Formats: sequence, structure tokens, C-alpha cells
Amino acid sequence: MPLKMKQLPESERPYEKLQIYGAKKLSNSELLAIIIKTGTKEETSIDLANRILILVNDLKGLQDISLEELGKIKGIGKVKAIQIQAALELANRINEPINKINKKISSSKDVAILVQDELKNLNYEIIKVIMLDLKNRLIKILDIKIGSTKEIRIEPSEIMKEILRAQACKFIIVHNHPSGDVTPSKADIEFTKRMQICAKLFNISLVDHIIIGKNKYKSIFRL
Repeated sequence: MPLKMKQLPESERPYEKLQIYGAKKLSNSELLAIIIKTGTKEETSIDLANRILILVNDLKGLQDISLEELGKIKGIGKVKAIQIQAALELANRINEPINKINKKISSSKDVAILVQDELKNLNYEIIKVIMLDLKNRLIKILDIKIGSTKEIRIEPSEIMKEILRAQACKFIIVHNHPSGDVTPSKADIEFTKRMQICAKLFNISLVDHIIIGKNKYKSIFRL
């Protein structure tokens, strides 16, 4: 019969260990066990956490698994799956720069720094629009569309509606390739041309269209 959490020495229980030594001294499985809170009849929360990390390979894998998939893991269920995803999202937001607004965007690299950590490990495509004022200062970053693992279908008018609402003078389109390959597809290039034409009708400039991959990026404007 497996040991219950209460049967472990206090110094080995995640809650007590964090209180005594601090969060940095805990392993990934111990930190995850605190979020999970309780195990099952067969497993402690630490055992369950270890099994989850093995299933998803590492902590990054937790970001790629859907809420539904996570909830189907034996011992997790809907509530614990939501708790885990909420904790991961908080961690992502903490890692985001807190001084984004009014930041001046001068290059494709500036854009990549803003969004690459968020986009590089996603297993689906997403379009972000970075809206700028006349001096290239950031006004707003907006998620416009989420698609499948292969493509996103969107009309230029959907993007222009949001840009006009934000009263932006310039904008940059960013989307990710889940495959990690940043080579623009024919559809990417054609969509960019359509966006340029549409933007000119409103006297607004499309500054760039950047594709994010695994730790790399490419501007369609610099092919």
C-alpha cells in the first residue's frame, strides 16, 4: 500500500517544505502537487504530479495540453485541470514585460521579444495584431483569431475593424507556425498583400508581418 501524504516526514511534505525552505527548493513535481492539492486512493499528490510530468515530458508540455486532455488524466478531473491551467497562465503573465504600453517598436526583433515566449510553444495558430501610433509606440496588442494546427482563415476587414476601433495609425501582424518552421506559406504572402491594400484604403500602414517559430522568427517583408 502506498504511503499517504500524512505518513511522510513533515520536512518532505510539499506544503511544509515550502514553508521551511521556500518555493525555490521544491522540485517541479512538488510544486505541481501543491496546485493539485490531493491525490487518489492509489497515489499521493506528488505521485500524481510525477506521473503527469512524465506523460507530458516536462513543464512546457503542460502548456501544450488542452483543458479537456488534462482533465481526462486519472486523478485530475475538471477542477484540478482548471487549477493547473490557471497557475500556468499566471506564470506566463508574470513573465510578460510590464512596460509594454508606449514601448517603441523599431524592428522585427522588438516584436519577437514582445510575443515570442507566448507563441513559440503553441500547438495551434494564432494571429496577433500589434497596434502603433505615428511614432511607432505600442498602443495595444490584440489576439484576433485562433485557428487549427495548420492555418487560420480570416478576412482583412476583421483586423481593420479592431485597428480603427483602437485609433491606431500603424500596425504589425504576427502569427505563429506550430511546426516551428518560419518559412511563409503562399497563403501567408497573399494574405499580407491583401492586408496592405485594405490598410491603404484607410490611410493606415501595415509595418510588418512576422512569423514566429521555435526560438526563431521571420519577417515576410524581408524575404
